[in-house]
Amino acid sequence: MPSPPRPRPRKAPQPGTARPAARRTSRQGGRPRQDGRPRWGPRFVTTLSVLVLGVGGIGHAVVSSLDTEIARVDPFSDMKNRPDEGRGMNVLIVGTDARDKITPEQKQKYRLGGAPCNCTDTIMLVHISRNRERASVVSLPRDSYAEIPEHTDITTGKHHKPHPVKLNAAYAEGGPGLTVRTVEHMTKVKIDHYLEIDFTSFMKTVDALGGVEVCTTRPMKDTYTGLDLPVGTHKLTGGQALQYVRSRHIDGAADLGRMQRQQRFLAALVDRATSSRVLLNPVKFRHISSTMLGSVRADKGFGTKEMLALGRAMRGFSPASSEFTSVPVGDVGYLVPGVGSTVKWDTAKAEKLFALLRDDRPLAPHRPKRQKADVVDVSPDRIQVQVYNGTGIKGLGTKVDKALDAIGFDTTRAPADGGGGQVERTYVTYDPRWDRSAKSLQAALPGAELRPVKGQGPMLKVTAGTDFTSVTPVRTQTPHQGEFGAVTGDQVVCP
Repeated sequence: MPSPPRPRPRKAPQPGTARPAARRTSRQGGRPRQDGRPRWGPRFVTTLSVLVLGVGGIGHAVVSSLDTEIARVDPFSDMKNRPDEGRGMNVLIVGTDARDKITPEQKQKYRLGGAPCNCTDTIMLVHISRNRERASVVSLPRDSYAEIPEHTDITTGKHHKPHPVKLNAAYAEGGPGLTVRTVEHMTKVKIDHYLEIDFTSFMKTVDALGGVEVCTTRPMKDTYTGLDLPVGTHKLTGGQALQYVRSRHIDGAADLGRMQRQQRFLAALVDRATSSRVLLNPVKFRHISSTMLGSVRADKGFGTKEMLALGRAMRGFSPASSEFTSVPVGDVGYLVPGVGSTVKWDTAKAEKLFALLRDDRPLAPHRPKRQKADVVDVSPDRIQVQVYNGTGIKGLGTKVDKALDAIGFDTTRAPADGGGGQVERTYVTYDPRWDRSAKSLQAALPGAELRPVKGQGPMLKVTAGTDFTSVTPVRTQTPHQGEFGAVTGDQVVCP
């Protein structure tokens, strides 16, 4: 993609790259939108997930009747110089902020006031593998720096030459067609199908499924969206789910935290759809699909035949079959004259990511099936640990070091194992700036005492006492995986 003029770089925090955890936390500060309106995030994989999971067990007549309820658009008309055909199927899913079907009561309750912008609030590229055994979901930030192709503005009729914009402006200037052209230009991935959905479809679909369960390890409160969840497990209604995926003012993680919550929600939705068996009941499936499709627009080629073929091929689909990530970002404050602050992609990493999609390869590396573990705030592999033997028990330091290393902690692998002390209770000393890391380590050492030591730095120190017996496996809700931070669905649903 051509470089814009006069960049002013600001490096973006990449998910899962900073170590130790507290350092990453200290850099997570995000800036709220100037207009104060939260973005409701990539929630529209709902339509594709529910649809393809259900049609495999539903008759042709039912799906044919659903086909007639979908509004049609032609985003591929007169397109030239398109990318080469890839392996598998690529679907561009966009969400608009249309809210004309939202009731006044819903607008007030779920903080949906304000005028819609006639732009895409969410943009996702969904790749379905050729063998129909994997779905890869890549979120494209709506404020991404883009250079849209030459076109005629659908509102003003004015002809425009290629020019820089934020990605979501492509829809406002040229509708679905220009949006597809712009995404193909940026990713070099050929789009096979197009789906467009709004607020109403999302809320009604969640309600039709009977709600979706999410877990929180800390209180979540966002005054912009009205979200207010205490620690624990919650079954969200459609309106509550909308608040959950829109919220970006919960903590300093801002958009990074919002995207992680969206990943957890989408995985939970797939889990709900596959475990409830509701989609195998033709009557219930017809109700859910009719509810959902009332607010959907799709390209003319995504019809009965395609739905049935895709659904039957994906009968064995599960949360483990899905993987989620967002395009790698290099600069979150890339200033462009006449456009403002944009999000500029990390060109090299983005090219590599989209090459994997074109080649039909997974984004998340293979990992063994997740073991049962307590959920903590900070991933063990981001916590540096030095172990000491505080007792006269020979080899206890080595035992503790190996046990922590085995469940993912970044130990020095060089424990101070001289022994000779009289420590009865295991304790952890830590710098107060790394308190979240200390609490995560404490969860792995049941009964251990925490002792703050100012100025100790990022390294946490464990002194093993005679009370040590074993460690408890721990994990975060959204573990980092691989170069692109992709996570599989089974790793982010409630344990």
